[in-house]
Amino acid sequence: MKNLISGCLLFVITSGWCLAETGSPVRPLANDYVVVYESPSPTDLFCFSPGIIRLDNGRLIVTMDVDGKGRKKSQPVGRAFISDDHGKSWKHITSYPFGNARPFVAGKALYILGQSGDLKVIRSDDGGDTWSKFSKLTNKQNWHQSACNVCYANDCIYLVMERRVSRKIRNWLVGELAPVLMRAKLDADLTKRESWTFASELSFHDVIPNVEKDPAIDFFGVPFYPSHYPRGFDAASGRNSAPIGWLETNVVQFKDPNHYWYDPQGKTFHLWARAHTGGTGYAAVAKVVENADGSMITMLEKVPSGKTALFLPCPGGQMRFHVLYDEATKLYWLLSSQATDSMTRAERLPKNRFNLPNNERHRLQLHFSKNMVDWCFAGLVAVGNSAGEGRHYASMAIDGENLCVVSRSGDSRAKDSHDGNLITFHTVKDFRKLVY
Repeated sequence: MKNLISGCLLFVITSGWCLAETGSPVRPLANDYVVVYESPSPTDLFCFSPGIIRLDNGRLIVTMDVDGKGRKKSQPVGRAFISDDHGKSWKHITSYPFGNARPFVAGKALYILGQSGDLKVIRSDDGGDTWSKFSKLTNKQNWHQSACNVCYANDCIYLVMERRVSRKIRNWLVGELAPVLMRAKLDADLTKRESWTFASELSFHDVIPNVEKDPAIDFFGVPFYPSHYPRGFDAASGRNSAPIGWLETNVVQFKDPNHYWYDPQGKTFHLWARAHTGGTGYAAVAKVVENADGSMITMLEKVPSGKTALFLPCPGGQMRFHVLYDEATKLYWLLSSQATDSMTRAERLPKNRFNLPNNERHRLQLHFSKNMVDWCFAGLVAVGNSAGEGRHYASMAIDGENLCVVSRSGDSRAKDSHDGNLITFHTVKDFRKLVY
């Protein structure tokens, strides 16, 4: 029996009546949140780079940064928190002198790895209750990243950090970053430099050095705004268009034998990076191949025609995103920022919008894919009350049937969507039921 009543569909089902509204808007999956950290001074002490991991015993670990003019030089950048009640409450457990960090497990140890120029790492052997002093993995180098994902394969852990390989750009440096895949055995001591193998380096500017001015490199609208190398361009008053590049890189491995880029030897890893081009909706892509001698070579990928695939569809690929592979569904889950008005003229944006039109940061979305190219929309996770109240730069972890999300956020007191005053925890319940 089916009747149309007052714009709604009325269905008879075995358990009773179900009233389903038509034309209903998409509702956020997890707009409510628990505050993990709140800045005591929202105008000059800001919250950045949240990362999250779930331990086998159910404990959640969150890492994050604090920075800005309000941070004293003696105050550590990095902080870690624990929750033993599925995120209902949080306790600060340690601080450390580096940022852009992520927590991960290797063997029986828990690590936090990030950078303060050089790569630094701390270790816990008791599930996060106590921590070692930091160890340096590099010397006098310039590294970058965010709390992106990790990948486990071949009894090893793989993750990406990014090194600045030249110093010509006089603006935001992402055109000179090389995403470097790092590998270590799970049973090694990852606070030691000798435990890690680093892939070869390939910076974005080395890939397409003349993209800003070479008329032969055309037809795909990159860069969207003038971004003259090496100084960039002011696209509109107060809105900076830096030379294009890639950054904040995730690593994935394809496990489906039907995938064009599947490697039956398990020695190929693909790098999915935020594409800073002024546009929206695509990521920058590269790959790393392991040789028989253990060395790792970074290169670009090819499609069956032989053409190079530097950019691929990725909802929210213009902003930092997080990729998580779920073994239960055999799907890749994507947590990213939703863009809604990137074609608005830069000079006509509201004052509380940060930087260029593609830099929208207050709508956090969730997608899933079986191949990292074709994405299905699963839902909005959370939305700030205004363009200045960020919900972005988020990380996620699976906790049973739920998806735990930790977001770089802000409320009405935040300086802007970039410089938020909160780290917030959100729970997407029964997330696998979103698959269709």
